[in-house]
Amino acid sequence: MLVIRSAALEAVAVKPAQYPGEPLPEIAFAGRSNVGKSSLINLLVRRRDLARTSSSPGKTRTINFYRVNDAFRIVDLPGYGYAKVSRADSESWGPMIEGYLAGRPQLRRVVLLLDARHAPSAQDLQMYDWIRHYGLGGLIVATKADKLSRSELQKNLAMLRRSLAAGAEEKILPVSALKKSGADALLAEMEAILEAGAAAPPEAKDAE
Repeated sequence: MLVIRSAALEAVAVKPAQYPGEPLPEIAFAGRSNVGKSSLINLLVRRRDLARTSSSPGKTRTINFYRVNDAFRIVDLPGYGYAKVSRADSESWGPMIEGYLAGRPQLRRVVLLLDARHAPSAQDLQMYDWIRHYGLGGLIVATKADKLSRSELQKNLAMLRRSLAAGAEEKILPVSALKKSGADALLAEMEAILEAGAAAPPEAKDAE
């Protein structure tokens, strides 16, 4: 299993010119505000405060690049869907995220985080479509799994799969940053992604 020995914030970006230059493979994490991205990243790297967490949703407004083991990067994409953010900020995030997805050749996969307790929002579905469009899908994390009983969790995982119309090849992993559960399974998936190396650039769907 992948063991993370070192992790550090390498770059904070709002445009491609600010992205790190060294072509290390990248695994990005996407999800709506307050879904638990920062907490999950901290769990994976075994640090309490590498990715800043906050009780106020919408804190991550930049693309944050974390250099891990000097071998790859975890990329924290801006959270979306928080109603109290200014309209100008909210509208800027879509192009920022899609520009990264479309124009970053070292990006290997995007892990989509969904709250295990709720059906995907319209913006979750849009993000999922973007991820699939760019050939970067295949891995979904259901966060806050500790908030549900085992039977409720299994029911909701099936609901998430139906709501996304996700195929059998899509993996949905329940994770709880609070209980520190599910991290090993996610790290194993990340290791497989990195070991697979650079795949041929995916063909984006033709514009309609």
